[in-house]
Amino acid sequence: MRPGVVAVLVSASLLTLGGGPAPRPLPARMADTGGGTQLITAVAPGTGSTEGRVTWWDRRGGAGGRWVEAGSAPARFGAGGLTDGATREQGTNTTPTGLYDLPYAFGIEPAPRGTEYRYRPVRQDSWWCQDNASRAYNRWTEPRPADCRATEAEHLITYREQYAHALVVGFNYHRPVRGRGAGIFLHVDGRGATAGCVSVPREAMRRILRWAEPAQRPHIAIGTRGGATAITRY
Repeated sequence: MRPGVVAVLVSASLLTLGGGPAPRPLPARMADTGGGTQLITAVAPGTGSTEGRVTWWDRRGGAGGRWVEAGSAPARFGAGGLTDGATREQGTNTTPTGLYDLPYAFGIEPAPRGTEYRYRPVRQDSWWCQDNASRAYNRWTEPRPADCRATEAEHLITYREQYAHALVVGFNYHRPVRGRGAGIFLHVDGRGATAGCVSVPREAMRRILRWAEPAQRPHIAIGTRGGATAITRY
C-alpha cells in the first residue's frame, strides 16, 4: 500500500476514535482551585441530582504544574439537589455549590492510619449547633450550650454510619450568615441522599483522609456539569 494511503487511513482512524488533544483535567478548567496543590471536586449532572462523582486531585510541579487524578468514587448529594451556596437557605436539604476550604476532620471511629489532618474524636457530648439564635451557630460544641436547642442541633454520635469519618466543609463557616445553613460535611454514605452534605462510600472516605495533606491546602469544589452552578465557574 502506498505511504500516502496509509497516512489517510491513520488520520481517518484517529477521527473515528475521537483523536486529537486530550481534554484538560477538570481543575485546569476551573476559575479557582483555592491556591493549594490538592483539590476535591464533587460534580453532579444537574441541580436536581442527588448523585454524582467525587474526585481528588494532586497538582504536580508546584503552582504551574499539572493536575493528576489521585482517586475517584460515586457521591451522593442533598435530597433537595444542589443550589448556589451564596443564596442557599437552611432547611432545604440542598447541597451548596461553590469552592470551600476543609477546616478539620472528625469521626466516631479513629482516624485511618496515615491521616495528617487534625482529627477530632466524636464523644457522647459532641454536638453541631444549627440553631440560628445560638452564639454557637454552625459550630462543634461540647457540651451543647443552653442557647442551642437540641431540636436545632445534630448529636454527632447518633450518626454512627455517616460520621464514622468526615471532613468539615467551610461553607458558611468562617463568617456564618444566619439562615444560610450549618453542618455541611464530606462524610460516609448513609442509606440515601443527604440533608445537604456530600457523601461517599466508607473506603473512599478513608482514602481521602489518608491522601489529604493540610500543608497542601486542599479545598473542595462542588458544582454541576454545566449551567449557572457549573463547577468550572468556581
